[in-house]
Amino acid sequence: MKVDVVLGLQWGDEGKGKIVDVLAQNYPVIARFQGGPNAGHTLQFEGKKFVLHTIPSGVFRKNAQNIIGNGVVIDPIIFMNECIKLEEIGTPVRERIFISKKAHLILPTHRIIDAASEQAKGSSKIGSTLKGIGPTYMDKTGRNGLRVGDILAPDFSHRYKNLKNKHVLFLKQFNFEYNANENEELWFKAIEYLKSFNLIDGEYSINKYLQESKKVLAEGAQGSLLDIDYGSYPFVTSSTTICAGACIGLGVAPSSIGKVSGIFKAYCTRVGSGPFPTELNDESGELLRKMGNEVGATTGRPRRTGWLDMVALKYAVMINGVDNLIMMKADVLDSFETIKVAVQYKIDGELTDKVPFDPYSNIEPVYKEFKGWKRDLSKITLEENLPFEFMTYVRFIEKETGVPVSIISLGPDREQTIIR
Repeated sequence: MKVDVVLGLQWGDEGKGKIVDVLAQNYPVIARFQGGPNAGHTLQFEGKKFVLHTIPSGVFRKNAQNIIGNGVVIDPIIFMNECIKLEEIGTPVRERIFISKKAHLILPTHRIIDAASEQAKGSSKIGSTLKGIGPTYMDKTGRNGLRVGDILAPDFSHRYKNLKNKHVLFLKQFNFEYNANENEELWFKAIEYLKSFNLIDGEYSINKYLQESKKVLAEGAQGSLLDIDYGSYPFVTSSTTICAGACIGLGVAPSSIGKVSGIFKAYCTRVGSGPFPTELNDESGELLRKMGNEVGATTGRPRRTGWLDMVALKYAVMINGVDNLIMMKADVLDSFETIKVAVQYKIDGELTDKVPFDPYSNIEPVYKEFKGWKRDLSKITLEENLPFEFMTYVRFIEKETGVPVSIISLGPDREQTIIR
C-alpha cells in the first residue's frame, strides 16, 4: 500500500481542510507531515464550521486514526485548547489522535523570539504569524530543540530551563521588552495534557500500516510556494511543504508515495509579505476578497487577492509530481464578466514561463482572458450541469498543466463537491 498525499499548490489557504475531510472517509489513517499552528484548515458540515490548526483534518471521521508526524511543530497550549473544544462537542480526540515522539515542541520563548525578530526586520518583515514556528525549526536544525518524547523524561523540566536560558541570551541582541515567564505555567499544564495522548514512534507506525495494506493520506499545511527551498524565499515558511516533505515528516521512503493530489483556488490569495505577480489592488481584488471571505483562518488578516497564476501553478505541479488537481472556490468567480489567467511573465522586457529566482523581480503578468459564466455554481451537484464557460476554464487549466482536475469544490460545505 502507498501513502497518498494532499497538498496546496499556491501560498496556502487553498482549502486543504475541506478536501482532507471529504477524502478521509476512504482512508483509515490521516497524517499531518509538516507545519504547525500557523496552519488554519477550515471544515464545514451539518451547518457547523471548524478550524483546525495542529490536528489532522480527518479527526471528525469515525474509526480514522489521525497522526501528527515528526515534521510538525506543536504548541502544547494551542493543541490543548483545540482538543478541549473538540471534546466539548463529543469528538473523542484521545482515541483518534496519535502524536509522533519526534515532533518538536514550541516553547513560550519561541513565540517571543518570533515577535522580536519580526519587529527587528522593520519594513523587511516577512509577515510571520508570530506563533514561534520559525524559531522552533531553527532550534530543530540547530540541534537544540525539545521533542514530544522528551516530556516523558524525568529531567524534562531541566531540559526546558536550559533551552529557555539559551533563548533569553539570544534575545539580548534585540531591543524588545518581554516577560520570559509569560504563559509558562499554562504551558506546563498543557504538557501534562499532552501526556494523556498516544505518543508513538511515528515512522514505525506509518510503515506498519502500509505493510498491513492500510491506506494512508498525508496532509500538508501551508502551500508549495511557501516551501523553505522552492518557495518565494525569504517570504516562506520554515518547513518543507512540497510532496518530498511527506517522506521527511512521516518517515516513509520515496517509493512509498502513491497518488499526489494538488489543491488550488480558481484564483490566487496570499497572506503576509512577498511577491504576488497577479495581485489586484482594485475593485476586482476587493470583490474576490468579499465573495471568497478571504480572511486568514489563523491570523484573521485580510488576504491579498489576484487572478490565477498559471506560471506558478505549473511550477508547483512540476516540483510535486502532481497526479490530479483539485479546484477550490470556483463559485467565487460567479459574478465576473471576464476572468483572467496569467500565462507568462514579462521581466525586464523579456517573456518567460518560469518562476524567477529573485523574489524582488519586477514581474509584469501576461494575461489570457476568459468569458465569465455568470451563474451560481454553489447549488450545482452534477458535472453535466456545469456551464460551458466554466468548463472551458477547467479544460484550459488541464491542458496547460497536463494534469486532470478530478475534484471541483463549489462551496465550503463537504456536500458542495463534485468528484469527476
